Amino acid sequence: MGKKRFKTAFILGAGKGIRLKPLTDTYPKPLLEIGRRPIITYAMEHLRGIGIERFIVNTHHLHQAYEKVFPSRNYKGIPIIFRYEPTLLETGGGLKNIDDLLLDDEAIIYYNGDVITNLPLIKLLEKHEKDSAIATLVLRSKGHNMNVEVDEEGNIVDMRFTFGKKGVKTCLFTGIYAIETKILDVIEQRKPESIVMVFLRMIQENPGSIKGVIIDEGFWYDIGTPEAFFTLKEVFKGLNDE
Repeated sequence: MGKKRFKTAFILGAGKGIRLKPLTDTYPKPLLEIGRRPIITYAMEHLRGIGIERFIVNTHHLHQAYEKVFPSRNYKGIPIIFRYEPTLLETGGGLKNIDDLLLDDEAIIYYNGDVITNLPLIKLLEKHEKDSAIATLVLRSKGHNMNVEVDEEGNIVDMRFTFGKKGVKTCLFTGIYAIETKILDVIEQRKPESIVMVFLRMIQENPGSIKGVIIDEGFWYDIGTPEAFFTLKEVFKGLNDE
């Protein structure tokens, strides 16, 4: 029953990719190719594997390029809705900007468009439904940027050391999470805001509403730097589209 609520995935595609310039002077970062295919298609394939029925992708920088890469607005039969942001709204504001495309009782998967991973997403869905959380973040127990504090019950109690509060474990946030659409009620329309700031407000106002699930299985790559990009180009060298 839980899986059927997850029909929509929101994939972040609007970033400017400043750290990857000049590569991102002609294409947005999620459309750069690794393994002879656009980075964003790895997210789409991963989400397709858990039965996602539509993708929503926010766009800003070089937004016309998405129409060129996906002229039929679908990926392997799954429709893609592009939502253009004339002003970059960041990770939280971008989510609020698709409010009109979502159902009130819907739960969606949020997925950074510059991540390549094969971690088992079914564990996220099961954890989110079991805990009845407003948001459940996929975490890893090793890696860079370890700045998410989790208590013994799996509640996220701090992010980016904002409150100076320690949990029983410090983790990495993968940029993937499940979220209830009711969180959109606390995000302002057309206001640029990081989703992390939204989570921090929820942690303060409604302790226990933001959960974490640690999934260390599989690989996870964040393509945030030229070094990471070119390393992955070598790792995935010679791969073809499925």
